[in-house]
Amino acid sequence: MIDAPTLAVAATALVASTVNGALGYGFSSLTVPIALFFVGARRLVPALVVIEVVINLYQLVLNRHAVPRVAGRVTPLLVGLVPGIALGALVLHQVSSDGLKVGTYALLLPIAIAQAVGYRRPFANERAAGLSLGVGVGALYATTTISGPPLAMFLGNQGLTRGDFRAALALIRACESVFTLIALLALGHLHGPSLELAGWLIPAVMIGAPIGHRLIGAVDATRFRQVCMSFDAGIVALGLARALAAIGVAALVVYPGAAAIAGLALGFTLATLLGRAGAQRAVESTS
Repeated sequence: MIDAPTLAVAATALVASTVNGALGYGFSSLTVPIALFFVGARRLVPALVVIEVVINLYQLVLNRHAVPRVAGRVTPLLVGLVPGIALGALVLHQVSSDGLKVGTYALLLPIAIAQAVGYRRPFANERAAGLSLGVGVGALYATTTISGPPLAMFLGNQGLTRGDFRAALALIRACESVFTLIALLALGHLHGPSLELAGWLIPAVMIGAPIGHRLIGAVDATRFRQVCMSFDAGIVALGLARALAAIGVAALVVYPGAAAIAGLALGFTLATLLGRAGAQRAVESTS
C-alpha cells in the first residue's frame, strides 16, 4: 500500500519526468527539492539513481545518431566524473540527514537561479573547463542526483546544435548515473526502502517521459525551460529556508529571504518572456 509521502514523491516524479522528456534533463532538479520535504536523502538518492539509469539510457538511445560527433568533446568531462562521484558517494555515506538537506539546497539555489535568468558564459578552454566541471558535477550528482542544469549551461554555452546538445547531455548523464549506481552498490546504499520507492516511481516516469518528448514540439523550448527553472528556484529557496530553520536558524530571517529569491527569479523570467513576446510582435508587424 502506498503511503502519502511516497504518493507525493511519485506525483512530483510524473511532472518532472515530463519536463525531462521535453528538455533532456530536469527530472532530478525538479524532483529532489520537493521530494526532500517528504523523504530523507539517503532513501531518495539511491531510488532516483536507479530511475535515472533507465531515463538516461533511454535518452541516449533516442539521440544515438549524434553521439559519435560529440563523444570527443565530452571525454574530459567524463574523466572528471569518476573522482567526483567517488567523493560525492562518500559524502552521502558520512554526512547527517539535516546536513545533507542544507548542503543540497545551498548547492542547487545558485544553479536554479542561473538557469531561470538565462545566464550564459562560453569557456575558451573547453577541455580544461570540462575536466573541472566533471569533478564538480560528479560530486553533486552522487549526493543529490542533480547535474542537468550545470551541464545544460556548459553545453549550451559552447555552441552545440540542438541535436548535438541532447546527445552530449544524454551521454554524460548515462555515464554518471551508471557510475553512481556502482558506487552506491559498493557502499551498501541500495537497500529495501530505496528500492521500494524506486518501484513506485517507475510507472510515473514511464508515463511522463513520452508525454514530454511529444510536448516539446508544440512549445518554445527556451521559454518552457525558464518557466520550469523559475519554479525550481522558488522551491529550492523554500527548501533551504525550511532546512535552515530545522537546524535552529531563525525563521524570521530565512523565510523572507526565500520569498525574495523566489520573487527575483520569477521577475527575471517574466521580464524575459514579455521581452521576447514584444520582439516577436515587432517582427510580425514589420513582415
